[in-house]
Amino acid sequence: MLDLDNRPIPDQIGYLIMSEDGAVLASGGEMENDERSANIISGLLTLTESVDPAVFKKRSCKKISIVYEEHSYTICLSNKKIYVVKRRNTPNQNGAAGDADARAILA
Repeated sequence: MLDLDNRPIPDQIGYLIMSEDGAVLASGGEMENDERSANIISGLLTLTESVDPAVFKKRSCKKISIVYEEHSYTICLSNKKIYVVKRRNTPNQNGAAGDADARAILA
């Protein structure tokens, strides 16, 4: 399992590590013990499977990014675990800086 406490990703401000069923296995930073976000993310992953089964096969999506002006969430699926990292956006990262309404969901 990734050690996001001792070896954080650059600009990381929080993280969750969840099981496939959405149970929080580890957390830290701004996302420590954040069951609400875990439930939302689990629901989002379930939604990707129900949009169009021909396009999104079960757990076929390996990475989802949700980008806001100030921060972003990167959700990755690996080894039957769901890794979520909340990162502070740097200026001009993801084209979001300077645009007050800049939001994006990338799958």
